[in-house]
Amino acid sequence: MVGFSPDETRRYARHLVLKGLGGPGQQQLKAARVLVIGAGGLSSPAILYLAAAGIGTIGIVDDDTVSLSNLQRQVLHTTDRIGTLKTASAAASVQALNPHVIIVSHTVRLDAANADALLGDYDLVLDGSDSFDTRLIVAAAAERAGIPLVAGAVAMFDGQITVFAPHRGTPRFADLYSETPDADDLPNCEAVGVLGALTGVIGTLMAMEAIKLVTGIGEPLYGRLLLYDGRGARFTELTY
Repeated sequence: MVGFSPDETRRYARHLVLKGLGGPGQQQLKAARVLVIGAGGLSSPAILYLAAAGIGTIGIVDDDTVSLSNLQRQVLHTTDRIGTLKTASAAASVQALNPHVIIVSHTVRLDAANADALLGDYDLVLDGSDSFDTRLIVAAAAERAGIPLVAGAVAMFDGQITVFAPHRGTPRFADLYSETPDADDLPNCEAVGVLGALTGVIGTLMAMEAIKLVTGIGEPLYGRLLLYDGRGARFTELTY
């Protein structure tokens, strides 16, 4: 296959024979530059599946270190890496999984001052942060950059995911969140907890949406909020 090494051809064999993806789609994945905000519960499965799929460049923004309480859900990290930077731990996991992927570590806390510079070099962004203020900043920066945003969130037993791409004429972040909620009204996973496997469900869905956006396959979650009830094993879709 032109453009792939023998190792890559074997590695991506199930993609290369997949009708609708094939060689052209795999080339698009290899050429893509994807930024992931956070290296925690949602981002862990998202990064692993993006890397396994052959995304060429993955940027990771996180300034935190690995702690023991992370390991119940943050599957990028391991016990022997407690105390190390999450970006370094994530890079090690990706390198072990797929050495053909380039990891760009942004060991900083994303804020309004650096968001535009961070997003500017990427084709799309996945937001796995646990702060509404951060999500607001990321959404505004993605809109200014004209790149799609895959946004996921979890708390306790429930999760949600959607895709914002107002540059493509689809609904904006403000269409879903017309008012900024009070921080005291939002669930805090540190206080109320979160089932570890739930982050796997939503994080994997985030990777799926990213792959669809890169390759043009299927129908992204534009203007649709997909809700997952983990206890009831039910998905519900709301339009906005």
